[in-house]
Amino acid sequence: MANIRSAVEKDAPVITDIYNDAVLNSTAIWNDKTVDIATRIKWLMDRQSAGFPVLVAVNEEDIALGYASYGDWRPWDGYRYTVEHSVYVHNAAQGKGIGLALMRSLITYATTQGKHVMVAGIESENTPSIALHRKLGFTDAGQIHQVGTKFHRWLDLTFMQLRLDNRDNP
Repeated sequence: MANIRSAVEKDAPVITDIYNDAVLNSTAIWNDKTVDIATRIKWLMDRQSAGFPVLVAVNEEDIALGYASYGDWRPWDGYRYTVEHSVYVHNAAQGKGIGLALMRSLITYATTQGKHVMVAGIESENTPSIALHRKLGFTDAGQIHQVGTKFHRWLDLTFMQLRLDNRDNP
């Protein structure tokens, strides 16, 4: 089983590879352009300086197998207790519980930070991701049709949510 820790700059090359593979070969990321390592280092530093986690699952050699993070769901004050997350696992490590471990750690982190709801935006045909989220207790929150495009086709977006606590008031 992989260990989970906070990402550091030395993880940026693997995080970049995982991200770029998703850009080039999947509809998990709705971008058409890959990024370089410097761009991912800046993203990592920006996330962490804003108080958001970037977690990596690492093997025995301390090499990243996947990463997860979250940020504000929307930029207005009224949404400050809601976050939207991302989780990506290297192709060679998929199906081995890495995504589940990263998500459990991310949920714990969000709960500790006092967040109330975690939102997932998932391409509607990504059934493994939808199944993972259901396993973690996420519920369906709606679907928006044809709001994205990639690989010369329209994409639907499924929203799922997880309530992190039972507070009646913020």
